[in-house]
Amino acid sequence: MSDPRAGARLWRSLVDEVARAVVGGEPALRLLGVALLAEGHALIEDVPGVGKTLLARAFARALGLEFGRVQGTPDLLPSDVTGSSILADGDFRFVPGPIFTNVLLVDEINRATPRTQSALLEAMQERQVSVDGQTRPLPAPFLVLATQNPIELEGTFALPEAQLDRFLVRIRVGYPDESDERSIARRYRDAAEPLEAVRAVLDPAELPALRSVARAVTVSDEVEGYLVRIVRATRDHPDLQLGASPRASVALYRAAQALAMLDGRDFVLPDDVAALAEPVLTHRLVVDVDRELRGASAGDVIGSVLEGVSVGVGAEAL
Repeated sequence: MSDPRAGARLWRSLVDEVARAVVGGEPALRLLGVALLAEGHALIEDVPGVGKTLLARAFARALGLEFGRVQGTPDLLPSDVTGSSILADGDFRFVPGPIFTNVLLVDEINRATPRTQSALLEAMQERQVSVDGQTRPLPAPFLVLATQNPIELEGTFALPEAQLDRFLVRIRVGYPDESDERSIARRYRDAAEPLEAVRAVLDPAELPALRSVARAVTVSDEVEGYLVRIVRATRDHPDLQLGASPRASVALYRAAQALAMLDGRDFVLPDDVAALAEPVLTHRLVVDVDRELRGASAGDVIGSVLEGVSVGVGAEAL
């Protein structure tokens, strides 16, 4: 498969199918599609009740992939996620945990302890887990969709920077407008569980080929330079204590390729890079404490960086 338009066909199918359960979630769904094609993970962050978990479940169901779920709680142990060995018939037998799946939904990840969160780190980066001194590969593909509530802090544990850096994109769902909210209310009048209407739109065997096509999407020298200048500009921004790393450059590069493919193109535009700068970079930035107290935010930093970085050969940040 070498047709970049296959990404556009996949996108249209995903929109139509996920819409059977989720109302008005296209921007968030688009970023999930980017994560899927770019072989990354997604952090869905917003207030309770806006459909974070429903969106993740509908997306996984539409992919036709094996699905697992972990509910983050303070008493969740690493072995509850990765699995453990038990003694049976005089011998130890490994019982796989829910992480041995294709799409793992970690609901309220920030309610799990740092020890349990770290159990996901190896899986997200290496696609493997080490249990009882043995390394076990995870099924391919492997995609983590994690949700968290950024408002409620009691009983939560902030994700470490190293783990945040493993998420390709951070997604915000937002509140629906009035007409969408009325549609949501009617949908639950018509069906007890709208999720049951979602059907698979993708043969799992086709996904490796789709990802290969995404990797082959052309990124011109001009666009590549624009992308790298955006990332490098964050390292010198006065509002930041820590800017984006080279891993962020790779993430933005891969994400831009995936977004172009979802639009049916075999080349990346500067607009693709600009559109993805906030969801790919903001969770990787650390705002200076004094500046944050004065109202600075990672989103504002990205906005100012985009205004100051020009597109073109030899262009420099202004």
